[in-house]
Amino acid sequence: MSTEAPAYGLWSLVIINSVIFIAFAYSFFKPQTSRDWRSFGAFSAFLVALFTEMYGFPLTIYFLSGWLQTRYPTIDWFSHDAGHLLEELFGWRANPHFGPFHLLSFIFIGGGFVVISAAWKALYEAQQRRQLATIGPYSYVRHPQYVGFVLVMFGFLLQWPTILTLAMFPVLVWMYVRLARQEEREALSAFGEAYAGYMARVPAFVPRLNRLRQPAA
Repeated sequence: MSTEAPAYGLWSLVIINSVIFIAFAYSFFKPQTSRDWRSFGAFSAFLVALFTEMYGFPLTIYFLSGWLQTRYPTIDWFSHDAGHLLEELFGWRANPHFGPFHLLSFIFIGGGFVVISAAWKALYEAQQRRQLATIGPYSYVRHPQYVGFVLVMFGFLLQWPTILTLAMFPVLVWMYVRLARQEEREALSAFGEAYAGYMARVPAFVPRLNRLRQPAA
C-alpha cells in the first residue's frame, strides 16, 4: 500500500490559498470604485486559476504530458515538485522551492504587493486633500497599482507557469492598460493642465532609469 500524499486533487488547499492571497491583496488594494473592483476581480480570477492547477487539477501537465515524458523520461511529471516547470526544464534537480526562478518569483510578488500598498496610501491621502496623487510610487509612474498587480502575476508565472495563466496574463495587462487610459481621461477632465503636466513628466507604467536613482518625492 502506498502512503505517499497525493500531489493534486487537494481542493481544500485551492480554496485556502485562494482566499488567503485574495484577502491579502484586498488588504493592500482596498477597492472602492467599480473600476477598482474590475481590476481586483480580474487579479482574483488569475489567482484562482493558478491555485487550481497548483493543487487541484494539473491541466498544463496533462496537456503537455506526452512531450514532457518523451523529452524528460526520468521526471515524475505528476508529482507536485514537477509543477515548477521552469526549474525542471532548466535542469534544477534540487528542491524546486529553492530554485532560481522560484526565489526570483518572491522578489516580484513581494515587490508588487509593496508597490500596491504604497500606491494606495499615496492615492488615499491625495483624495482626502482633493489633489492629484504625485508622491511616492506616483512620482515614478502614473499607474503604480496596476504595475504592482502585473509584477505579482509575473512572479507567480515564474513560480508556477500554466497554460491558462499564461493566456490570461496578456489579457489582464491589456485590461489594466485600458482602465489606466480611462482613468487618465477622467483625470484630465477633472484636473486639466495640472494632470497634463503630470503626464508630461511621469511615464505611465515603466519608470525612467534616471528617476529610479533618485528617492521618491
